[in-house]
Formats: sequence, C-alpha cells, structure tokens
Amino acid sequence: MKYKIIHCILLMLFGNILSAGAAGYHGKTKTYSVDICIYGGTSAGVIAAYAARKCGKTVILIEPGKMIGGMTTGGLGKTDSGNKDAITGLSRQFYKRVAQKYGVTGEQWTFEPHIALEVMQDYIAEANIKVLLQTQLVKVRKEGTVITAVLLKDIRSTDTGLIQVDAKEFLDCTYEGDLMAMAGVSNFVGREDNSRYQETLNGFQMAAYHQKSGYHQFPDGVSPYKIPGDSASGLVWGVSTDQVRPTGSGDKQVQAYNFRICLTDSAANRIPISRPKDYDAGRYVLLARLFKAQPGMRKINDYFIWSRMPHHKTDINNRGGFSTDMIGMNYNWPEASYEEREKLFQQAISYTKGLLYFMQTDPRVPDSLQAFVKKWGYPKDEYQQFDHFTPQLYVREGRRMIGEYVMTEHNCRGEVTVNDGIGMASYGMDSHNCERIVVNGMVKNEGNVEVGGFPPYPVSYRSLTPKRSECTNLLVPVCLSTSHIAYGSIRMEPVFMVLGQSAAMAASLAINEKVPVQEINVQKLQQWLKNDPDLVKGGIE
Repeated sequence: MKYKIIHCILLMLFGNILSAGAAGYHGKTKTYSVDICIYGGTSAGVIAAYAARKCGKTVILIEPGKMIGGMTTGGLGKTDSGNKDAITGLSRQFYKRVAQKYGVTGEQWTFEPHIALEVMQDYIAEANIKVLLQTQLVKVRKEGTVITAVLLKDIRSTDTGLIQVDAKEFLDCTYEGDLMAMAGVSNFVGREDNSRYQETLNGFQMAAYHQKSGYHQFPDGVSPYKIPGDSASGLVWGVSTDQVRPTGSGDKQVQAYNFRICLTDSAANRIPISRPKDYDAGRYVLLARLFKAQPGMRKINDYFIWSRMPHHKTDINNRGGFSTDMIGMNYNWPEASYEEREKLFQQAISYTKGLLYFMQTDPRVPDSLQAFVKKWGYPKDEYQQFDHFTPQLYVREGRRMIGEYVMTEHNCRGEVTVNDGIGMASYGMDSHNCERIVVNGMVKNEGNVEVGGFPPYPVSYRSLTPKRSECTNLLVPVCLSTSHIAYGSIRMEPVFMVLGQSAAMAASLAINEKVPVQEINVQKLQQWLKNDPDLVKGGIE
C-alpha cells in the first residue's frame, strides 16, 4: 500500500513536470507575455505583427526558420497579383515601399529578394516588434477552447530550457499550419474529392499537352522506363507507380513545391554554378528525353519561367513537363516534424542545384539552352548568410483548416458570395502538378489546373476562424479554411498580407470586446478596413 502511494505521488510529480514544459526539456523557461502572439514570420506574419502594433497591441513574432518574409523575401519577386486593384491596405503599401527603394513612384511589383527583406525589416524596426528566429513550436497549452500559451525551442541554443509565450490571441501565419494543428483544430491535407463541395476542379486532374506551350505536360511518346519501351527495366527517377484514377477523385497528395530561383548574369556579381556533392544526372533523364520529344522548343522559357528582375537578376519558376518542381517528393512536408522537413529541404536544394548544373554541363542539353544558362550564376549580393541561395522553399500548400466556413470553387467563380469579406482574392484557380505517372506506357504529369477569367471576390472572415467548439482565440490567415482548388486562387502573397492585416485587426477587436474571435463585430471590422486601410489612425475609432 505504501509503495502504491509513493508511486502515485511520483506519477503526479512527473505529470506536473510535463505540464510545465515538454518531454526532454528540463532547463529554465523564459516567458514573454503579450496581447497577440504570431507564429510564422511569413509576409502575412510580418504585416500582421505591424498591424497589431499599429492597433496599440503588444506583439511577438516567432519564425521557425532563418528569415522573415516567407516567399516575398524568398525569391518570389515576380508578384502573382491577379487584379491589382484588389490589393489593399498594408499589402499595397508594401509594394509602394518597394517602389520607394527603387526611387520610383506608385507600386513596384517586381523586385530583388534583399529589397523585399529590407522593407520587411523596416516594418519590424518601425513598430519595435520582438522577433524570435529559428524558434520552433513544441507544445500548445489550452484551457477548453482557449489557447493560454505556447512553448517553443530556440534551435540555435544549447540550453535545454524552453520559451513560453502567454497571449490573449494567437495567429498562425505559417505556410504549414503548425500552430493550428497542435491546437487541435480540424484541418485537411491533399485534394478533396469533387463530390465533397460539389466542385469540378478538385481531386485527380489530367491536363492535356498543348503543342505550343507544353502546358506543364509531357507529349505522347516519352518513355518512363530506364530502358525506353522496356517496362521490366524499371521506372526512371521521379515516376510514381500510382495508377490513373477517375477525374475528381480525392487523395492526400500535395501540389509540387520548388524554389523561386534568383540568379544573375552580371559578371561582376556572379558566383559560378558548381557541381553539387551528391549530383546525380539520372534525376534528369526525363528532361533529356523531353528535349528530344520537343525539337521545336529551344528557348529558355519553354522549360522555365525565366522572369527578369531589376539589376540583372531573375525569379525563375517551373514550366513544362519537367522543370524546377520536384513533383511527388513533398507529400509528407505539411505534417512532418521540423527535422524531417530539413531533410526534405536538403533534397530539394540538391535537386534544384543539380538541375542548374545539368543545364550548364550535360551534353544532352541542346546547345542554345546550355549556352544561355552558362551566362548565369548565384548573385553575390543575395542571401549572403545562406550560401547565396534562398532558405525558403515554396510551400504552395500545407494543411488547410476546416473552419467556420470553407471557401470553394463556387466562391471563386462568383456563384456564391459571402457578406463577411475581409479581403479580396482575384488570381485564377491554380494548382501545380501533384504526381508523375505512367499512362499507356508513357510518362504523364497529373494535377495541373489553371482556370481564371472571373472578377475579384471576397474572402470570408469565417474562413480565418476555427470552429468555435475547437478554438476561440486563434486566427489562421495563411492556412485558411478552403478547398484545395479555391486555395489555388487565394494562396498569393499579396492576399496573405491582406488577410494577415485583417486577422490582426480582428484579434485586436476580440481583445477590446472580450469575445471569442468568432463573435467579433465583423461589420465594424469591415468599416475599419475601409476607413483606415493603412492604419494611419491606429486603433479603431
């Protein structure tokens, strides 16, 4: 009996230790107390933090990676803007500030990574925002539906202690939705079946090959086998064993990620593209076969979107059947641990740098293409602390919340219009390929969708809020509540900034009104956004 009592006491003590921190962390905990805690230093996170400070709230911005700004500072210099008139508030102000850096009036929609970073850092400095870099989420504390604190680890520190942030409101501004998920909020990864929301562009989608553009597809006749035409020889790198499924079939697959690559052809600023240590030309067999299958396509923009940026630089994106997208290699990313993501990140780095090296050196690359790429290298004045290559993978889609309202294809097309809009989206419904499979003995890409032609439409405030039964002091402006194909329209950096600002203002209202985020006066928020889009006046009138 005595042993049992002692045993129970020890269990209680051990449980208290775990509740005070997290397993494996036993050092001293450093605590911050703020009004609003923002996890994710993406463009949405930075703008949200700045907006929160303009609203008179104390705030802390936590970024699990090494750099603030997300894709906006990570190489996406050719802004996917859709209808520019739909970009409002601090989001539009960002592009005006970029223009000022270049000494021009109006907005600047194309820019170098370091210029975008300077603007983001200006926001941080002006508002005196506390930023924690390389600080990763360990645990979320909740009481009922209320998050009371988050526990984090500074991965640069040898200290075994944790960082605790107490806050009244929380924003998840990550591309993956890590805080949302750890808080027990419903979410989805992959593509819903078309029948789930009565859509037409969700799930499995096999796009046709277009003779002039390629349209991110392989032409007929390209073999997926190591020995062309011989299925017994096995599949070449990058081809899945998955089978063709009915159009619109749902799955857990995620559209491909890549890097938006910044290179330069300035001889004075160029670092040569070198051979990666683990270079494997076998990864690019399908590209070599694509060159043969498309003898009339010998321009760089047949295989890459090679966009020119100021000062002899680029924003390079995926194009065609085989390019910078690492198709099928990212399915685990949204729900992976930070350690697992680092391994996937290094694989993506290896693939991308290897692709550039292949384009410059492999004899199977057509002469005109090889000669063009040989003029380019990594810029000396970009990403100096990251070996001159972006530390930000283009996570086009992670988890998506299942919140109070789900935005769908019907919202994008204007068939359904919400009355609680707190930002506008306008880009076409866009999904990159999700897998590369064998169809009738030929290699084909699957998942690409590009459908536009509709006017700007409002994004529901309820799509930023979890179900009230799950969490009442969390807002999610990046991994918001949408279907896969609707997310393909909404998921643009200017829109993320718009939604980040709206979320911060909503959190401020929730604090002022002492109500759950689901119960704020949305009409008051809408009027506030209309009357003071740049938050010049600060707090609500």
